[in-house]
Amino acid sequence: MTYTALDLYDEGLDFFTEIVDRTPTSAWAAASPCAGWTGLDVLGHLCDATSAGARILRGETFEFVAHDPPSTAVRGEPAEHWHQLAEAARAAAASVDDLDRIVESPLGTRTVAEGLSFPAADLFLHGWDLATTAGRTVSFPEQATTFMNRLFDTLPAEVIRQPGVFGPAVTPPTDATPTEQLIGRCGRQPRRGTASGHTGRVP
Repeated sequence: MTYTALDLYDEGLDFFTEIVDRTPTSAWAAASPCAGWTGLDVLGHLCDATSAGARILRGETFEFVAHDPPSTAVRGEPAEHWHQLAEAARAAAASVDDLDRIVESPLGTRTVAEGLSFPAADLFLHGWDLATTAGRTVSFPEQATTFMNRLFDTLPAEVIRQPGVFGPAVTPPTDATPTEQLIGRCGRQPRRGTASGHTGRVP
């Protein structure tokens, strides 16, 4: 079967949720690989992006407005807040029966698949950021890695190489894993945990 944006989104929700559940309290205030962001900022950004992804899936028309700082998107206990959003996102994903359906996204008219792809990738990339903040090493599933690389192949450099999205690509070590290669492509130091940019928008 073809691996779709919806598969990436479903797996991304599982991936990020597992990381949130294993994040210690001390990591929420710690500096993350995303310049200027704490672990709680990473979570807050994902809350904004996941909420937007669910609204795209439901076919809602809306203007995306991110919280600033991102941590202000989180209400109460971080993991509990995330679980509530993730549950709503899963329900929205379960209702999708046509990935080619035309919807309104923050950047205009797109198919569900097009509008969902980047928020889905965000779940993996920022999952890596949050895990790194907590001192953990994680790897992306093979199909998810392949999908994200193909997605980024389709996006012009002027779209992704700018403040708030990705910084300049980082050359990974010669023995880098597929996850580390993708992380470097997205402007992060695969083994130092520092990023020269962050996915702060929802294309």
